[in-house]
Amino acid sequence: MADIAGRIELSPNDLNALAPDPDVGLLKAAGTPELYKPEMAELKKPYPFDRLLHATMARATAGISPISVSMAFFDWAAHLAVYPSRRSELARCAADKWLAYLAYLCQAAADQEAVPVAEPEPRDRRFKHEGWSVWPFNAYQQAFLLGEQWWDEATKGIHGVSRHHSNVVNFAVRQLVDTLSPSNVPWMNPEVMETARTHCGANFVKGFGNFLEDMRLLADGGLPPGNGDFRPGKEVAITPGKVVYRNHLMELIQYSPATDKVYAEPVFIVPAWIMKYYTLDLTPQNSLVKYLVNKGHTVFMVSWRNPEAADRDLGFEDYIKMGVLEGLSAVSHIVPNQKIHAVGYCLGGTLLMAAAAALAKRPAHDLKSITLFAAQVDFEEAGELMLFTDDSQLAYTEDQMWEQGYLDKHQMAGAFSMLRSNDLIWSRLIHSYLIGERRPPNDLMAWNSDATRMPYRMHSEYLRKLYLNNELSEGHFKVEGKAVALRDIKVPIFAVGTISDHVAPWTSVYMLNLYTDTDVTFVLTSGGHNAGIVNPPGNPKRHYQIASKAENAKYIHPSKWIETVPRQEGSWWPAWQTWINELSGEQTTPPSMGGAAAPYFVLCDAPGTYVHQT
Repeated sequence: MADIAGRIELSPNDLNALAPDPDVGLLKAAGTPELYKPEMAELKKPYPFDRLLHATMARATAGISPISVSMAFFDWAAHLAVYPSRRSELARCAADKWLAYLAYLCQAAADQEAVPVAEPEPRDRRFKHEGWSVWPFNAYQQAFLLGEQWWDEATKGIHGVSRHHSNVVNFAVRQLVDTLSPSNVPWMNPEVMETARTHCGANFVKGFGNFLEDMRLLADGGLPPGNGDFRPGKEVAITPGKVVYRNHLMELIQYSPATDKVYAEPVFIVPAWIMKYYTLDLTPQNSLVKYLVNKGHTVFMVSWRNPEAADRDLGFEDYIKMGVLEGLSAVSHIVPNQKIHAVGYCLGGTLLMAAAAALAKRPAHDLKSITLFAAQVDFEEAGELMLFTDDSQLAYTEDQMWEQGYLDKHQMAGAFSMLRSNDLIWSRLIHSYLIGERRPPNDLMAWNSDATRMPYRMHSEYLRKLYLNNELSEGHFKVEGKAVALRDIKVPIFAVGTISDHVAPWTSVYMLNLYTDTDVTFVLTSGGHNAGIVNPPGNPKRHYQIASKAENAKYIHPSKWIETVPRQEGSWWPAWQTWINELSGEQTTPPSMGGAAAPYFVLCDAPGTYVHQT
């Protein structure tokens, strides 16, 4: 072996003399230190051919590492194999379910009011149609639900299996079982059969037309049907404003005042960089920005650039400096001598907290308060996204991004869709292709499909540093080369968690109380990761709980918190706006749009240019 990828010249005898050195973690010649060279560190990185192979594989595996999944299944199967008592329990469980099912069949054949032996999960809407209670569809449903329950039991609670591997196996099996649901089979789905009878099968013809339309849009890269009705700057993101600052990574939007007097202290919003910014400025009736402006607040918003291949080396710290810190600096120049209410949504909130911890080390800073919308600082239990976070999966994802310099929005959307496959995949396919009906889109659905790419370095860093190593909560995360601590943040915090959040579970968001040494007001609201935040007043189905913890108060466990804090009906927006008002100064005349000096001149009208990048 005269040449290893053209990097190191070694003979076969030299290679035989190499031995692992635990001190440096690299190959080193035993007894011949002069052979060791720093360039050998390159051996730790995959060669371009390896990465190209993995990137090609990722296209066929939807970006999921087959090695990671295989390791999880081996861990589960190997431990199950050496626990005969657990296998015996599962066998008894299967027999009990089979006998219960036979008894149900006998009763259901003679009595349509037979009591089901299995019930769907509360969030499972596949079997809501009343036809599922009628023979023979009830027999199909009960058989599937019993089998689903058994597989859920079989993939959990195996002694010795790591929690991560157990969750991965349970998730993977759930995806496979969901494909076998009778709701996916036309002649087993009563809603499909009823529609076919009513329309003489025309629904299948229309469904096939929908399928062809989707294939054409997929090939052309077009918008999903109906999403073109919600265009930024036309139907959504239309709150009046100006772009007052722009760098390579973001545009800063200042919204025009809607009142004669405004609160002196402005609001600065940092959205997540994985989607377009306007989730908080949808249609006027769903716009949090418009709500704040109408209440007399001066609002600024970051609009992130959609990265390209040339941006592959933009990292997490670039987003802190060019996004949060430069944004705060611009706001301070436009509204001088005033503290700022900073707001972060999802990962934008995590980014904001890292920046705030760095600012807290400085003698003076511009923050008056921090608000977090479904944002986490502790990633120990960071929801179902942890299923895609281990060393094997991250290496696979990095190689997938290495080829193109970024993670494509379609690659990310696939992973999110699998987390809620019943709602986001199967339910949509059934209604579009079997029932032949398009569900009418709304502004939030249109925004949800308007994702951005993520630079190679940034995506790798935040997955490794936050999700895998949990560096921010453990005090290891560095900004400008210095470790930052969340306990250094002394401004009051308002944090919002949502009950049905599968991306940032509310109990994980609540963990903020363990890592900060300041006053924290926590809100738990109905809804999910997006719908719980886009929560305008007037919806009678909304409710929330709110409680404040003083700086020196004792910690309350989330299970006790949710039991003891009273429930309130309606939207949490007014409660938050009142909280900001109490921290703000008196009202004054609105500031000018943009600054008096470069580079804070008005550049263009909102929503700017970055939001239109595809």
